[in-house]
Amino acid sequence: MRLSARNKIPARVVRITKGEATANVELDAGGVRLVASITVEAADELALREGSEVLAMVKASDVMLGLET
Repeated sequence: MRLSARNKIPARVVRITKGEATANVELDAGGVRLVASITVEAADELALREGSEVLAMVKASDVMLGLET
């Protein structure tokens, strides 16, 4: 697989919660929790299951940072 995305994060699927159109896929990326919202159709096509090893790819025009004061 060759992609232009530079932020590739290896992760394991921990939980999948499917709605009517959207599936929230909870990931464990080396102890960091990530949640991807994808279509149910995509989740089914990828045959995602708990324990699946995946590559989370992030491509965004904005990254927000916060600091508690």
